[in-house]
Amino acid sequence: MNSFDPKQFTQTMEVAEEVARLYGNRTRIRVCGLCYDRDRLLLVSHRGLGAASFWAPPGGGIEFGSSAAENLRREFREETGLDVTVGGFLFVCEYLHPPLHGVELFYHVQPTGGQLRTGHDPEMEAGRQIIHEVRYCTTAELEQLPPEELHGILRLERDALKIRNLRGYFLLE
Repeated sequence: MNSFDPKQFTQTMEVAEEVARLYGNRTRIRVCGLCYDRDRLLLVSHRGLGAASFWAPPGGGIEFGSSAAENLRREFREETGLDVTVGGFLFVCEYLHPPLHGVELFYHVQPTGGQLRTGHDPEMEAGRQIIHEVRYCTTAELEQLPPEELHGILRLERDALKIRNLRGYFLLE
């Protein structure tokens, strides 16, 4: 049986407040990459985004003056330690769950170098990092995770390989 840990609860609440302060109450444009190793999809686990863990493809906000591809390469280096080439555009997700509102552009990416590792979010302080695991996941592993711990696109399509075949616009509320 899990016991309630007031210290962990307080830290989780503080991180959630920091996430809302940094990213909330504005529309944020993000880039995300689908990166595969055979039949496994690369995912990043975040904490402080509602559920105990939140699994999503690597990605992050677009910085002014840099292209979508430049931003996606930067995000992959920061979050996963991998260098990637950015391939074709796949689909758009709009996440609308106040105070967060994001428009996410998904691309296919291919690793070209670097070493897979659990990275960091440079906007978050060292003691309040929200990234806590990075790994390739199979469809069977995705199916074992609670839906509330998955990015909306992973709830829409649980088959890791079929996600790359999605096209169009998806509203995730």
